[in-house]
Amino acid sequence: MNKEELLSKLKTIISPYVQNQKGLNNLSEDTDFIKDLEINSANLVDVVLDVEDEFDIEIDNDSMEKMLTVKASITVIEEKLAAK
Repeated sequence: MNKEELLSKLKTIISPYVQNQKGLNNLSEDTDFIKDLEINSANLVDVVLDVEDEFDIEIDNDSMEKMLTVKASITVIEEKLAAK
């Protein structure tokens, strides 16, 4: 799975939690979930759970804490997929 496919799936996963639609429309690897998309911390946990379900991976607490930007999330997902 390439980065574009990951980005597309991630965008679908985070869409229901986004408060700032303009930020979602301009989604890039540099997008910050809290600052740019206004996703609250409780919803970030939901995003992580949805990512685990979508990609059939398990994300530990250390990795979860890193998943604050799109780029960091893609890196974590790629690492977990590679370790399967």
